[in-house]
Amino acid sequence: MKQFVTTLFVAVFTLVLGQNAQAQDFPKVDKSVLDVAYYPARAAFRNFEKTPEAKAANEPIMRVIYSRPLKNGRKVFGELEKFGTVWRVGANEATEIQFFKPVRLNGTAIQAGRYTLYAELAEKEWTVHVSTDLDGWGAYSFKPEASTVAKITVPTAATKSVVEACSILFEKAEDGAHLIIAWDDTMVRVPFQF
Repeated sequence: MKQFVTTLFVAVFTLVLGQNAQAQDFPKVDKSVLDVAYYPARAAFRNFEKTPEAKAANEPIMRVIYSRPLKNGRKVFGELEKFGTVWRVGANEATEIQFFKPVRLNGTAIQAGRYTLYAELAEKEWTVHVSTDLDGWGAYSFKPEASTVAKITVPTAATKSVVEACSILFEKAEDGAHLIIAWDDTMVRVPFQF
């Protein structure tokens, strides 16, 4: 009888715990996936390098965390993202950039730390801002005069082919790295020096 009561108790306890675990409501997967870009590109994998020199060569200098909205047959710049407005450089939360050491943008020194990226959009050029306005949704709270630590105006260029998902990557440059932002048929290069 004692064994029966113990077995019954364990069965009921397991059933109750199982129902509670199934009752959790998790949000659905967002349409705009979150992605990360590092400079150097293999920085996240540096601990797999076989030599101390290779590991040191892949120490992170910059990292961008951003959501990747899709074109989905739409004209992006000028229509979906209107010229004359500020864009969060992605979707959902404003795009975050982290510098692991001091860098320069357009002659302005930027200390190591977390920042956000915003872009003032025009047809032939964008003004890209590095801002202290952290952890915000969209560009709604962005106040350039209060939070911009550095900015640069860069020309837009046509992509070789249509870029379906908003994409960000870094490209090595002589004096640092270019942050490349591309979506639809438009791209810009933002030069950082270090």
